[in-house]
Amino acid sequence: MFGPWLLIALALVTMLLPPRGAGDAAVAARSPLRIGLVFDVGGRGDKSFNDAAWAGLERARRELGVTVEYVEPADGDDRAGALRLFAARGFDRVIGVGYVFSRDVDAVALDHPDTRFACIDYAPPERGDGPRNVVGLKFREEEGAFLVGAAAGLSTARNAVGFVGGMEIPLIRRFEAGYRAGVGAVCPSCRVLAAYAGSTPTAFKDPERGAQLATAQIAAGADILFHASGSTGHGVFVAAQRLGARAIGVDADQHDEMPGVVLTSMLKRVDVAVFELIREATQGRYERGARGLRTFGLAEGGVDWVHEGPHASGLRPEVIQRVEALRQRIIRGEIAVPGRE
Repeated sequence: MFGPWLLIALALVTMLLPPRGAGDAAVAARSPLRIGLVFDVGGRGDKSFNDAAWAGLERARRELGVTVEYVEPADGDDRAGALRLFAARGFDRVIGVGYVFSRDVDAVALDHPDTRFACIDYAPPERGDGPRNVVGLKFREEEGAFLVGAAAGLSTARNAVGFVGGMEIPLIRRFEAGYRAGVGAVCPSCRVLAAYAGSTPTAFKDPERGAQLATAQIAAGADILFHASGSTGHGVFVAAQRLGARAIGVDADQHDEMPGVVLTSMLKRVDVAVFELIREATQGRYERGARGLRTFGLAEGGVDWVHEGPHASGLRPEVIQRVEALRQRIIRGEIAVPGRE
């Protein structure tokens, strides 16, 4: 009934963490919540967006004593089916990972008004608000992209940098807008070359296309490339390695995917958003915000960049110092980064 996704991955993990304190013990003893999560295109192991969601889910399991279950859909037709199954089984929170879940979550939430849903990178309906039992977890990606853009602008030797996006949608254009602004803030004469892998969700899982776009940008003069393209970005890394360029990862610290090539990474702390949602659930809270949206930026710890430790060893100290100063100016409201909705 729910399609072949059930054959792809269904994992149930139940474990109560030994008490860390009276408050935590009371929460765990009261009633372990059940959390269902449905992964985005690419699934676990993408070393990026989905893995960050998984990290938040696992942290909640360990620290909050909740029961977690996840599904990796085989294709887009399975998203709604997976959400419905969790709702039918009475899960306390059902989370869809990714922009493409927005309409599926809305439809399923209307059919299950007693179940509370969350969608990462949720896009509310064009008219009106989403269902009252849906909370959208959004990020100010442009703020994190601004920081790595500034790092690229301060590090380029050719006054030209690149951006490779996955699916051309408003969400990914925010990455580009912030990146361009960061480059321009420190290197007004720098060129920013930009390209997108496609107009469908498959644009997030096409490494060959990523390599083609990166190769073209490097040939046009770019020596540092930032990608916001899911596993398509692996092709960007491959091209950068082959042609002697540097790359910037996204969503998670991607240094280990191509050591010596990845200069830094923009961190989109999906793990923080997922954990906070579940922590609030254990406290009996369900905070939605305006239009049902919760937004995480630099000030909330929702975005960041890799600038400490061995994975930042390719960054000059003066670059780190200057970019960190820009971070504080953004948090204080002295810099308004373009790209916000």
